[in-house]
Amino acid sequence: MPNLKHRAFDAEIMDDLNLPDSEIAPVLEGLGKVNSWFGGHKEAITSIKNFPVKQGYSISDWGCGGGDTLIAIAKWATQQQMPLKLTGIDAAPAAINYARNASKTFANISYVRADVINDTPLLGKHDIIISNLFTHHFDDEHWITMIKNMYASAQKGIIITDLHRHWVLYYAVIFITHVLTRNKMVRYDGPLSVKRGFKKQELLTLLKKAQIDNFKLTWKWPFRWALVIYKL
Repeated sequence: MPNLKHRAFDAEIMDDLNLPDSEIAPVLEGLGKVNSWFGGHKEAITSIKNFPVKQGYSISDWGCGGGDTLIAIAKWATQQQMPLKLTGIDAAPAAINYARNASKTFANISYVRADVINDTPLLGKHDIIISNLFTHHFDDEHWITMIKNMYASAQKGIIITDLHRHWVLYYAVIFITHVLTRNKMVRYDGPLSVKRGFKKQELLTLLKKAQIDNFKLTWKWPFRWALVIYKL
């Protein structure tokens, strides 16, 4: 049984911003499929619908990876005849390259390579900031800084989805990654991501330290936290 009492802060392989396109591309492709299969895209769209989103809103995805969530939102917005401006932000050059190529047919999606902790002038202002399975990459101190940066950038609010640290999810991820892929990065990073995930009280403590009090925290299947922070 792994020790899941406290968050792990070991670096994932994907945290290396110098990974070449050839190594990161198959991982991003796989993550996009997983987000689709396990409801990540549907949950993101439901969250922005419930926020609610309005025509002309600017939505920014922090830690956008391969851009799959923004593409799913763009397709939904087209179906709803709801013009949206979509911006992906990621610090990894290989991720930005992959996302730009994947999104090249969507005129309303653009990307910025930026560190969400330190490159605050590049982050811009957006109506809603979203982040899916990204915030666990930061230790507690940097998580607080990131949330403060999100709060400064968002005009209306923030929608975050991330992992609930639990032994069921931990072993499920080990099983799924060994069944679906032979990629060493995926097999290593997947279980570690769970170990870097959150318990409810940890998130509440972090939000208090960040001086965020107008929020809703909800548990979602499969073992995820949905955090919505309201500014208005």
